[in-house]
Amino acid sequence: MRVGRCGPLFESIPRWLSLAILPLALLLAAGLPQAAFAQKTANSPRKVLTWVKPAYPSLLKNMHIEGQVRLTAVVLPNGSVAAVQVRGGNPILVENAVKAVKTWKYAPAPTQTEEDVVLDFGK
Repeated sequence: MRVGRCGPLFESIPRWLSLAILPLALLLAAGLPQAAFAQKTANSPRKVLTWVKPAYPSLLKNMHIEGQVRLTAVVLPNGSVAAVQVRGGNPILVENAVKAVKTWKYAPAPTQTEEDVVLDFGK
């Protein structure tokens, strides 16, 4: 099978793999800004007290599938995460990012807040 005009180096790449890498390629082409792991927006006074690093499957790591996942966490007054909304990022990495953020614990606050979170995989 021949994929594009890249020559023999890429001929052996299975179609499913080339389709799986496509979202990452589109994100990289968009030139998204780089961010630190678990970076929050500056306008948020709430601090993350306990956080779990998202799982980064070795298959994805070995294939150098990297990228950012942008989320918004709805945090209850007691600091627990009630819900997580995906704002963007590599769809292959989203599931692990959401699972991790749902386990985070924030500092208590008088009201429910929404916290923006950016997670980097492989940077």
